[in-house]
Amino acid sequence: MPTVVFADIVGSTGLFEKLGDSNASLLMTQLTGVLSRVFEQHNGRVVKLLGDGVFAVFPEAGDAVTACVSLQARFKAEPVIPIDGGRPIQMQMGVESGELVEIEGDCFGDAVNSAARLADLAGADQILTTQNVWNEILTTQRPALRSLGPMHLRGKAQATHIYRVEWQTDRDMDATAMGASMYAPVKQQSLALTVGGRTQIFDISAAAITMGRSTEATLPILDPRVSRVHATITNRAGQIVLSDTSSFGTWVYFGNQVEAVALRRTECYLVGYGQLSLGCKIDADMAPLVAFEVS
Repeated sequence: MPTVVFADIVGSTGLFEKLGDSNASLLMTQLTGVLSRVFEQHNGRVVKLLGDGVFAVFPEAGDAVTACVSLQARFKAEPVIPIDGGRPIQMQMGVESGELVEIEGDCFGDAVNSAARLADLAGADQILTTQNVWNEILTTQRPALRSLGPMHLRGKAQATHIYRVEWQTDRDMDATAMGASMYAPVKQQSLALTVGGRTQIFDISAAAITMGRSTEATLPILDPRVSRVHATITNRAGQIVLSDTSSFGTWVYFGNQVEAVALRRTECYLVGYGQLSLGCKIDADMAPLVAFEVS
């Protein structure tokens, strides 16, 4: 089944602001050239360049995943540093399999839309994919796909089962082994949320929990990066669902993971423990953080 890949450069808007249009455009051209060559080496076809990324199609899902892993590993082993000496270039990628319609060299279909949404959802250095891709790849590749459970992608009515490709072999994966727990709801769960050293315990069978800058929020957080109603936490069929409703997004760090699930008007299930960073990533100056623990 055809497989679509969207590969985007993280923070491209900021690069144009820092480097200027000429230098940033040259860097983007060089980077998209690298992406195109690697995709073509793995039997992919670049459909179009997106300015700060690439839209490609592969005949086989396994080749698409392998190409994405190859690129992420290359950027890690050989970092590309902008001329201003800033942080190395990072990629975020989305991969989806499905039927495509080709018109005059361009491709259309639900898989294209889903791959673009997955790339938007992915954090830096991340590759996100779906159950469709898991079904298509070789069984030897499947252990590298770590379940993040069902999530609602923007523009889709039904939840999509999302997987993250764990391409870094030295990663501590223990905290993200969530797949087994996603479909066995327990009758009673509690949720502990900690802000500024103060912990509150919530019964998730009760009304929705709101977090935001509003004084009427269940968990008020006074920070300009936090929206008035930034996120809500609800009980859905025994599962704890975090929904981002903010202007700037919510980053979810499960367990001891250093990479986040980035939510932008989307949602994910909360399991185990971790931290939520509201309106910015966790490494931002005095980031507004909420620690969570499900028990």
